[in-house]
Amino acid sequence: MDAHEVKRVRAALALFVADVFASVPRKDQRAKGDCYLRGLMLDGRRKSIQAMAARLPDGNEQNLQQFVNQSTWDPVPVQRRVNERLLPLISPAAWVIDDVSVPKDGRMSVATAPQYCGVLGKRANCQVAVIVHAASDTASCPLQWRLFLPQEWADDHGRRAKTLVPPQATHQEKWRLALDTLDTLAGWGMTPPTLVADAAYGTNAPLRAALNDRHLPYVLAIRADTTAHPFDTEPHAPARKGSVGCWPQPRYREPAPKVAALAAGLEREAFTTLTWRHGSRGELRSRFAAVRVRPAGKAVERPIKTAASAEQGWWDGILPDAWLLVEWPEGAEAPTDYWLSNLPAHTPIADLVRLAKVRWRIEHDYRELKHGLGLDHFEGRSWPGWHHHVTLVTAAHAFLTELRLSPKAPGPDSPSTRSSILSRTF
Repeated sequence: MDAHEVKRVRAALALFVADVFASVPRKDQRAKGDCYLRGLMLDGRRKSIQAMAARLPDGNEQNLQQFVNQSTWDPVPVQRRVNERLLPLISPAAWVIDDVSVPKDGRMSVATAPQYCGVLGKRANCQVAVIVHAASDTASCPLQWRLFLPQEWADDHGRRAKTLVPPQATHQEKWRLALDTLDTLAGWGMTPPTLVADAAYGTNAPLRAALNDRHLPYVLAIRADTTAHPFDTEPHAPARKGSVGCWPQPRYREPAPKVAALAAGLEREAFTTLTWRHGSRGELRSRFAAVRVRPAGKAVERPIKTAASAEQGWWDGILPDAWLLVEWPEGAEAPTDYWLSNLPAHTPIADLVRLAKVRWRIEHDYRELKHGLGLDHFEGRSWPGWHHHVTLVTAAHAFLTELRLSPKAPGPDSPSTRSSILSRTF
């Protein structure tokens, strides 16, 4: 937005800030929140505090620095209120688990360490955050953020103290951070219609088991080397030798094949050409097959069927079944993508494909958050500063999403004007 466009939406923004930042105790802090959001939405290549303060007529660099980096206001109630406003508006088809990386210089910015950086496609010095997005075909928004704390930071008391990392923040695997995020949202009464994630998460069997324990539906991408038994494969138990000792428990006698091998063995007739959405260049379509399989591996949960069998530690050997969705584009030499899903066996393949492909929407989030709203322009180093900044960026993104989607959004702007502003900003 330019300064004139920001002025036109000031009334709507004031109402938004009054509601979303109602938990922030001081009036002057809420005013700084309004100022920071305007700075994020204004045109400009750089969205650091110094650059934003220079652009704003009421910008005060020292005040904004204190508000973001030193102030003790709690970002969590702000995040919750943003979610309460956006979820009904977006009506998401799925929630998407993902992570985002920000390259950094030096080693003193909180949680910065040499690790895989998705932006660069290689190992580099960066910060990594796990995010859960709500996504539909028309809109999306980040719901929660978790900053990944590398092990070297968890053990470095000096850097922890300098960057104000709280004692309860420890090193956790990214998939555990995702579960923690989902548990927090569930505590607020928010549960996903379906969960979607890329293969970095979907191939993780403990994560899939944890989602099953929570009764959360999912469609998760997996690697081609993930193993699964065909649905009709049955476990067998060897004959008992002698009259003493435990009865042998049934198990699968043949090693589980990789899903790539299962897909390669499917008949051509098993694949159906489906269109999952209309893109800017026309229909997006490919060939898909969906079959029932039994995911395998040491980490796969093996449920105890009855109270009696639980008491005796006995298991019938039958692995739980799931959907295996395979994409094999016309003309390709082999399948290109695979997904596992715990959706019911009567789920139409078109629904599986639509959910598997909904991740495209969060790329809009990243483009808007990074290039439009300065997500990766934050120059502070502290744990509170990082969480304040991403919360403010999320709030700015939510405000602009509301302007785009709500025909009755408060403020003087018409829907056509709001659409023009959003197209220019992003």
